[in-house]
Amino acid sequence: MSALIVTIGLAFAGYVATYINGLRLAQRQERLARVNRQLSDLYGPLFALSESSRRTFDAFKERHARPGGVSPFAHETPPTEEELAEWRLWVTTVFLPNNRAMRDLVVRHADLLTEAEMPPLLLQLCAHVSGYEVTAARWAQGDYAEHLSVVWFPTDELGPYAREEFSKLKREQERLLGRRSGR
Repeated sequence: MSALIVTIGLAFAGYVATYINGLRLAQRQERLARVNRQLSDLYGPLFALSESSRRTFDAFKERHARPGGVSPFAHETPPTEEELAEWRLWVTTVFLPNNRAMRDLVVRHADLLTEAEMPPLLLQLCAHVSGYEVTAARWAQGDYAEHLSVVWFPTDELGPYAREEFSKLKREQERLLGRRSGR
């Protein structure tokens, strides 16, 4: 009789252990699937676009800066008509489309954010794009009185944020896959 009780007890314990292990593996798979979506749908593209935007803007500044590396918009002498025309070209063909893509990622995939609340710098990005859309619409109507968004781009925060979140998620992905990070 006691052998039967031990057998039943061991079978039950084995069942419980199998159930708990299966539950743990399912949770790990769900976490890995979410991390993969965060990387592919939000932080990977956000990082690539922010880095591309920074590099392109740096190239623009290098090519079109005033003596001493000063922006035409930060100089005591206002920008010339040629400088403003060049700025409008770069904004409408490079900067604004890139920034819209970043804004759209944030809006479409806010559910994939690592934070519990929307980071203020991402709200700043969205507001910056909206401000430039008004400016660009005025340009399309021939009104060139304004050349900047009413909201500043989060230059100093966006790139480091996107890089750090991407890197953290890559490390988490490696951990969930059972790989050791060499970093």
